[in-house]
Amino acid sequence: MEEKTVLCAASCYEKKFYLNPDFGMLPEHIQQELQIMCVLYTEDVGGVIVLAFDGNGELRLEVTHEENDFLFDEIGSELKIKQIQREKRELFEELQLFYQVENSLVEGEK
Repeated sequence: MEEKTVLCAASCYEKKFYLNPDFGMLPEHIQQELQIMCVLYTEDVGGVIVLAFDGNGELRLEVTHEENDFLFDEIGSELKIKQIQREKRELFEELQLFYQVENSLVEGEK
């Protein structure tokens, strides 16, 4: 199983947004941008969206939905993810750099 660190997530089923407390030091406007992006995704398409860093420090967008969710828009989901990746490319690159630097500092302390 691949190691990953969840940055944030949103669910249309629970109507909740989650930001990993380990990223609470991110500027407020970044936290808000992540929340808006995730919540809008779940309102538009449905399901659950998770932003997580993989073992290499790459930011991944993962989408799941309940098996019996017939309203989930699979095609719309793929299109929306591509749109988010395009529009938020700079933000995602900065978050990856931040995560990688933070991780290397933590590793250096060990």
